[in-house]
Amino acid sequence: MADDDDPPGQDGWDRLRGDGPSVPTAPDDAQRGSEVDPPTGGGRRGSVVARSAGTAKRISLGTGRLVARGGVGAVNGARRFTHSGGAGESGLSRLLELHAFNTAGDAAIAVSLAGTLFFTVPTEQAAGQVALFLLLTMLPFAIVAPLIGPFLDRFRRGRRWAIGSTLAIRAFCCWVLAGAVVDESPAFYLAALGCLVASKAYGVTRAATVPRLLPPAFTLVKANSRISLTGTAAAAISAPLAVGAATIGAPWALRYAFVLFVIGTILAILLPPRVDSSDGEEQVDLAEMGGRRRGISITRHVVDALRSNAGLRLITGFLTIFMAFTLREPPDSLGWTGNATVLMALVIGAAGVGNTLGVVIGNVTKSRSPHRVVLAVLALDVAVLVVAALFFVWPVASLLGLTAGLCQSLGKLSLDALIQRDVREEVRTSMFGRSETLLQLSWVIGGLVGIGLFTADVDLTVAMIAVAVVLTAWFAYVIRDAHRTRGS
Repeated sequence: MADDDDPPGQDGWDRLRGDGPSVPTAPDDAQRGSEVDPPTGGGRRGSVVARSAGTAKRISLGTGRLVARGGVGAVNGARRFTHSGGAGESGLSRLLELHAFNTAGDAAIAVSLAGTLFFTVPTEQAAGQVALFLLLTMLPFAIVAPLIGPFLDRFRRGRRWAIGSTLAIRAFCCWVLAGAVVDESPAFYLAALGCLVASKAYGVTRAATVPRLLPPAFTLVKANSRISLTGTAAAAISAPLAVGAATIGAPWALRYAFVLFVIGTILAILLPPRVDSSDGEEQVDLAEMGGRRRGISITRHVVDALRSNAGLRLITGFLTIFMAFTLREPPDSLGWTGNATVLMALVIGAAGVGNTLGVVIGNVTKSRSPHRVVLAVLALDVAVLVVAALFFVWPVASLLGLTAGLCQSLGKLSLDALIQRDVREEVRTSMFGRSETLLQLSWVIGGLVGIGLFTADVDLTVAMIAVAVVLTAWFAYVIRDAHRTRGS
């Protein structure tokens, strides 16, 4: 008889330690079901769900990689564009990147103000608000016109900080606007005015820096057009983002603009040091153009370009305001039977296409005669305005928008190139200051004329003909004075 207290044998100790041969055990129910039984309906559903989850995961990962690859490709493509032609070596690429954030911020502000001042209120109330806004922007510009250029002239060794300041001011004003929109505060108009003045000051200072960053293979027109093309692309990307932000709430588009301007401020400070080389600058008055002051001459080409651009801006100011109100409720004479918003989108889209087309033409052109271009585009704009006044139907309205955008774009590029080429550096910033002010006032006057004709309930055809006659007379004056001066 075996004794229970006998010590186990070697096999027993091995089994207790787990070192010996395993003892087969009976499979439990789960193992039996998975190893012996065929799949049942529940197992099949679980397998399908697992496969579907795996497929969805693979699709999401693939989509993420595709989006990331597309984003990286877009950034690399944009970088190749901004750095091409020697722009990377000269430092122009940094100005292009800065300008992209500037224009993107301006687009966000435009989206916010358009929704606040125009689209969300009745026509009569919108006309009054827009007229008030135009007056508030026009009168201060008439006061600060002699001040912007000389003020910026004082930044002779700190132009980067001057550019950065214009962006920082707009960032602050956007933050104030975001709160004013919610509270309906009177600070709304003051902050909007601050954005406008700072934007024009930026344009003056930025334009004065282009010759310092010009690559050897670039003409001034090509450099300016590349800057404008970069800004157009940035605005096209930013505007839908701003619209999306505005759908969350009116202040969010302005907060989005605030972020863009903060980034732009940092990029301005990081511009190349050569931007600051502006020793000895002094101011110049528009009244002294064409003559001499302290041995400094302003060429006749600059005078002609300024007058031509004033006419171009008056046309676009009138068309922007007058057509915006007219197309809210299109008259029967336009021949449009569809949705009014679609018609407005067609005309505005045509103007945007024309503006982009003008920038592209300026970017690829090798013309070194911008004084001829600026006179030609004024002639074209006036001619199409006359045709539109006589035969104003919706296709002609779209053609007019396309032409106005094209001509204004090419005219401004040519004016900037002439100032950068013909005006000496010691007066260049002041010259840009006065030119920007003149163009802004011209646009505002055109806008006020548009509001006046609309609120006076003047017939559409009569209003268009009246403006066409005025601009035709202005073009005749510009051409006659240009030829008379050259012939003397």
